[in-house]
Amino acid sequence: MSDVLIIQNSRSGGPSRLGGWLEEAGLGLDVVLAHEGAALPARLDHAAVVMLGGGYLPGDDDRAPWLADARRLVGQALEDGVPMFGICLGGQLLAEVAGGEVTGDTGTPENGSLPLTIRPEAAADPLFHGLPRQVPAIEHHKDAITRLPAGAVWLAETDACPYQAFRVGERAWGVQFHPEVLPARIREWSPDGFDPEQVYAQAVADEPVSTPIWHRVTTRFAALAVGAGDVHREVSASTSPSPA
Repeated sequence: MSDVLIIQNSRSGGPSRLGGWLEEAGLGLDVVLAHEGAALPARLDHAAVVMLGGGYLPGDDDRAPWLADARRLVGQALEDGVPMFGICLGGQLLAEVAGGEVTGDTGTPENGSLPLTIRPEAAADPLFHGLPRQVPAIEHHKDAITRLPAGAVWLAETDACPYQAFRVGERAWGVQFHPEVLPARIREWSPDGFDPEQVYAQAVADEPVSTPIWHRVTTRFAALAVGAGDVHREVSASTSPSPA
């Protein structure tokens, strides 16, 4: 069993430092390049799943036909209690599968390192507890979650995009921002309504604050994945045929 299934939905949208942090925590990575036509697994046989971003809406099956299978795996993660972390498109997929709403080209686009406000509800969250009230995070989106699923815990917000982080159930998180992205990535973006050098400089200035925080959140998620993997292995061992 591979420890963490990582679904990549665009050429430039790889796991970057988040993958490195998961590996530092002792987890293996099974990165599926869905945008290149790699098949997603028929069943989620992993300790955790990370759904990365991409320039699509969750239901854009005409442009990204693998999204139907991605939604299926998100649904299985929710049903089976497999730890999940959805980033940007991945967070939107989680919201929509769980009964929320995502709207394209809504509100004010967010680009670059911006301050998130951590909400009081985060105080009891396994990943977001104990974070400073304001935390910088890199944003790059024009679509947004416009309604959270019923029962979701709202964890972080910005003025332009309220639903920046949330949890569904006990083990599934979605974020609109990009904890995996390093400032250098910003220089690869198309300058659509913003100055990439100015945005890059702000991200560099914020990195000493933001990096340790998102490393801590990722390490907490990894700990859940390790625990889920141990349980999975114990169940598999207990159901395996006894040696003759």
